[in-house]
Amino acid sequence: MASELHNELCLRAAKYLKSNGFGVCFDDRFQAVTPTGEIPDVMGFRNNVSCLIEVKVSRSDFLADKKKKFRGSPELGMGDWRFYLCPSDLIKAEELPEGWGLLYAKPKTIKAIHGWPANTQWINCPFESNSQAERSYMYSALRRMEIKGHLSAVYEKLEVIKV
Repeated sequence: MASELHNELCLRAAKYLKSNGFGVCFDDRFQAVTPTGEIPDVMGFRNNVSCLIEVKVSRSDFLADKKKKFRGSPELGMGDWRFYLCPSDLIKAEELPEGWGLLYAKPKTIKAIHGWPANTQWINCPFESNSQAERSYMYSALRRMEIKGHLSAVYEKLEVIKV
């Protein structure tokens, strides 16, 4: 069972992704079966790119993460971009697996420490995500909406708000 701090950081990470252009984000409350068994802490999607954030609140959890099969074989993992989010100094940039970025949770903000791209650089992805796992994840979310009777909302026109 995840700690209160872990849950809080997952919510903050999803909010962080949304504030950085990821229009669809899921936090750890959403649990879906994927072909590799990966269950992201936070997963965000924007046009043509996905971003995975793994929240770590202890050294042992970070070290154990390396043993997961989709970490040992990056092509099995989700996310065109992959980041760890942790309290300051729990993980050092030099400890990161190749291609991974690092975010620190400060008391009121999330600070990009390593690998966070400029807005125009998101297309230069360090990973080729496991698109089948990502489709399974998204299908699970949409299927739940269908079962609950909410999927019909996708046919409703969006009102454009003029500023």
